[in-house]
Amino acid sequence: MNILVTGANGQLGNELRKLSSNFPDYRFFFTDVADLDITNADAVNVFFETNGIQTVINCAAYTAVDKAESDEASAILINATAVGYLAKTCNKSDATLIHISTDYVYDGHACKPYSEDDPTAHASVYGRSKLAGEEAALTTHKSVVIRTSWLYSSFGNNFVKTMLRLGKERETLNVVYDQAGTPTYAADLAQAIMEIIKTAEKNDLKTGIFHYSDEGICSWYDFAHEIMQQAGLKCVIMPIETKDYPAPAPRPHYSVLNKARIKAEYGIEIPHWRDSLKKCLMEILKI
Repeated sequence: MNILVTGANGQLGNELRKLSSNFPDYRFFFTDVADLDITNADAVNVFFETNGIQTVINCAAYTAVDKAESDEASAILINATAVGYLAKTCNKSDATLIHISTDYVYDGHACKPYSEDDPTAHASVYGRSKLAGEEAALTTHKSVVIRTSWLYSSFGNNFVKTMLRLGKERETLNVVYDQAGTPTYAADLAQAIMEIIKTAEKNDLKTGIFHYSDEGICSWYDFAHEIMQQAGLKCVIMPIETKDYPAPAPRPHYSVLNKARIKAEYGIEIPHWRDSLKKCLMEILKI
């Protein structure tokens, strides 16, 4: 199978690259904007035809949540328009599209984990652009949209790495406690994606929207506290409210995802976020 991974230099793309050695029967094409500009429909068509692409894992995204508030055109172009180009080419090539989305498609006003069928209500430009991307992806007759949340890994810039850096520099750190969700180790999501691809290879692809994050629930404060504890840092985490840490883009106050569908339809086992954090810290700190 020929598999195209877009946005390959990001957290998830790098975890897929690392995992790819476990799948010698698959031929991976890891691309970023310098290799393939997915906002160019002609370039997408040529790449598919030249390389016989059968599956696309679209990790490419405009993820600067706050910047998107003043740069909506770029967010829509990458998160929605480009997805439409991939979807159209996948339909023409009878290829499978696995598209990564976000918890930001919800406004965060719920009090129980969101299921895939719950109404979406984005509160930011980023959320709106990602929801439009989902709609574009679902025009493909062989499409899987995966909503995830609070992604981190040993690659790139993320909350875990920021906390480790600041935890070494400061004695105390203020972190919001009134936003609840679930951290997701990108390596876990990469493994889940490969499980979906293996199932699809057996002509048993379940299409539609699925939720994937690690198990459990916490606030950003809880997450930061656990990072310090596991890393052995003495920095004290102080809880603050969202209003005390203003940002251009509103964040969901609650964005826990219900994973029952992906577990039932794909038989995927999901680890608890604390266990996955330990694995990631071992990678980062080489414990």
